[in-house]
Amino acid sequence: MNGPWDVRAVCTPRCAAHTAPPLPLPGTARRATAFAGAVGRALTAGPRLADPVRLRAYARALLTALSVGLEVRGAATGADPLTVPAAPGAEPGARPAERAPGAAGAPGTLIALNHISWLDIVALLAVEPATLLAKREVGHWPLVGGLARRAGTHFIDRTSPRRLPQTVRELSALLAAGRSVAVFPQATTWCTADQGAFRRATFQAALDAGAPVRPVTVDYVQHGHPTTVAAFCGDDTFAASLRRVITASGLTVRVTVHPALPTAGRGLDRRALAGAVERVVLGGGRGNRLCGGSRSGGAGACTGGAPGGVRPADRPGQALGTYL
Repeated sequence: MNGPWDVRAVCTPRCAAHTAPPLPLPGTARRATAFAGAVGRALTAGPRLADPVRLRAYARALLTALSVGLEVRGAATGADPLTVPAAPGAEPGARPAERAPGAAGAPGTLIALNHISWLDIVALLAVEPATLLAKREVGHWPLVGGLARRAGTHFIDRTSPRRLPQTVRELSALLAAGRSVAVFPQATTWCTADQGAFRRATFQAALDAGAPVRPVTVDYVQHGHPTTVAAFCGDDTFAASLRRVITASGLTVRVTVHPALPTAGRGLDRRALAGAVERVVLGGGRGNRLCGGSRSGGAGACTGGAPGGVRPADRPGQALGTYL
């Protein structure tokens, strides 16, 4: 069911195409078996999956089963490159229960990413198991939905505009309590990392909590060449997308971590903050532009993508540009 503020991306399943010849059937079968086993082990972990150490390990196991490489660029030092270090007396990105009693903890970090695929979620959790903010439909996706629910994902209903203020308050409370929260402010998926526009509501939560914002760019390559094979756009099905990923040879997800943007005491409004983060994230994807081009003869093609940096009013379905 679509809400009045849903975004209609111009990307379609035709945008997704292999950049290299697909894996032969025997290799595909082995990957499918390995992936099913990794998912089964993660699901049987139950509530324990929410433990950050376990969650990162299971996410990395899923990528390994799919033979998807993980490349983290520009990461800060430390185990959690996406979370801004907290003030003395608080663990970086710690959940409230993990803080010392009475400790004056710093807020968590709002991690803002572009959105290409369901695989973005797995890659993010493999880098740092932050709390995810996702549309409620994600909770019903096969396999990934179950993992997202067990990982403590905070689901939102985009079909109910009246809940927007409450959602912003809840997100702000999570950040103020020291939770690092990852959001996909484009509100939909695009086939490359230089398209789309950022909604502003989640950035209001960061301003209210005085939380820093960490821009992150996610993109995909096959054998070092830009690829759209992992894209999950339009009316695509999870099964079809998973089939493309399983058959993709030399696939790597690249997570580029940009310097954090502080918000406390900066006098920013959500429009300025969202615009600044959008320019960093989508600008980090430029130079890797590929829209359905296939070195192996695929016929994928996008139907009129727009470059990053164009404001939401210029995009289909983004006239208001303020919803999650």
